[in-house]
Amino acid sequence: MEKFLLQLELQDLQTRYISAIDDGRFEEWPDFFTPDATYEILPRENVDQGLPAGVMLCFSQAMMRDRVVSMREANVYHAHTYRHFVSAFEILDQTGDQVTTRSNYLIMRAMNELNADIFQVGRYEDVVVRTDGGWRYKSKRAIFENARVDTLLVIPV
Repeated sequence: MEKFLLQLELQDLQTRYISAIDDGRFEEWPDFFTPDATYEILPRENVDQGLPAGVMLCFSQAMMRDRVVSMREANVYHAHTYRHFVSAFEILDQTGDQVTTRSNYLIMRAMNELNADIFQVGRYEDVVVRTDGGWRYKSKRAIFENARVDTLLVIPV
């Protein structure tokens, strides 16, 4: 029963995380992380070769907040929205109040009311910790399978 409850709590975190992004509530995005959390978007090819270079890296909640301000006030890009489709996640490890999970994702993007297209396909590798405020991401890695990165990678995935 404990594992089932844990699965539900972590699923709730992921669902709220994805809803905030898909609904354009980007100011809420950093709140899903611990203050010292890391957030990365990396190509699978680099991960497989042990190369650290990715296309986005935030190594604190404050840096994520700066990313949102930049996205809202400084970046120029075509208006677009995401819609995530995420698999059930697998719990890989649990040590006390820290859980490591993995799930697959598909992100569709709609731009200017045109047809939606596949924006990114990949997997999330997450380390989640229990805090006084509930479960938060200590680390979230979005590892994508795409052969190229669209230049419109502004919104967190």
